[in-house]
Amino acid sequence: MAEPAPRTAVWRSHGRTRRSTRTVRVRTSAVVVAAVLLAVLVVPPLADLDQQAVDLSMKLRPPSLAHPFGTDDVGRDLLLRCVYGLRVSLLVGLVAALAATFIGTAVGAAAAAFGGWTDRVVMRLVDTFSSVPHLLLGIFIVAMFRPGVWPVIVSVALTHWLSTARIVRSEVLSLRSRPYIDAAVSGGASRWRVAVRHLLPGVLPQAGLAAVLMVPHAMWHESALSFLGLGLPTHQASLGNLVQSARSSLLAGDWWPTLFPGLLLIVPTLALAGLAGAWRERINPRRRSELML
Repeated sequence: MAEPAPRTAVWRSHGRTRRSTRTVRVRTSAVVVAAVLLAVLVVPPLADLDQQAVDLSMKLRPPSLAHPFGTDDVGRDLLLRCVYGLRVSLLVGLVAALAATFIGTAVGAAAAAFGGWTDRVVMRLVDTFSSVPHLLLGIFIVAMFRPGVWPVIVSVALTHWLSTARIVRSEVLSLRSRPYIDAAVSGGASRWRVAVRHLLPGVLPQAGLAAVLMVPHAMWHESALSFLGLGLPTHQASLGNLVQSARSSLLAGDWWPTLFPGLLLIVPTLALAGLAGAWRERINPRRRSELML
């Protein structure tokens, strides 16, 4: 009878399998993200079609060669509407994620750098805002403005910086205990120089990762607000508006006006999450080594 394989060989084989799976996931995610960016940047300028053009004779036509995604309840081409909607949702997600990351980084870094009562007051404020559901607070903020892109961006940015502030604060506190920080302070470096030259570069990878992870979250938040009728105006294409306007069609048995906007919301989200996971493993060597066992 053959001897069982050594445990080390089993671990190595498992590690190769995990690395191969991770490589396929990352490459697939990169292809999906590249395709999405290419579609939203190239298709609208090149398409010689009006995404608002109404043709009642083509009302609720199923997917075909002429209309790959079918048409909506007033005869508009759903593929073009989805591309425009994805473009708006991505714009909202990117700008809101950058704004929320900037606010969270500034607040978390200030709390950790100053310490003392400043840290306690800031973190208690973070805990207070975290106790309120994001969507409920976002609805309250959007309700104070007219429906539009910028109120949604402001709403998402003001409700999604809290986790980034905690991450940055934790990272800054960890960096402050490093020997090279003590050496810089002992050498006469000012607090501002230490923050700019040593602390800020150390937290940028974590802040960038938080921004990437926040983009799909912001897209879902915008879609939820638009679905509730509190986000973008109903005539403006966004993934949330497309799903909201397709509710009556779905009840009538027409599945395509709901399916394709939903897929364009889910697939880019999973792709961005896959890229963010690879980034997390790269900036965290300990986690990467654990996954390779």
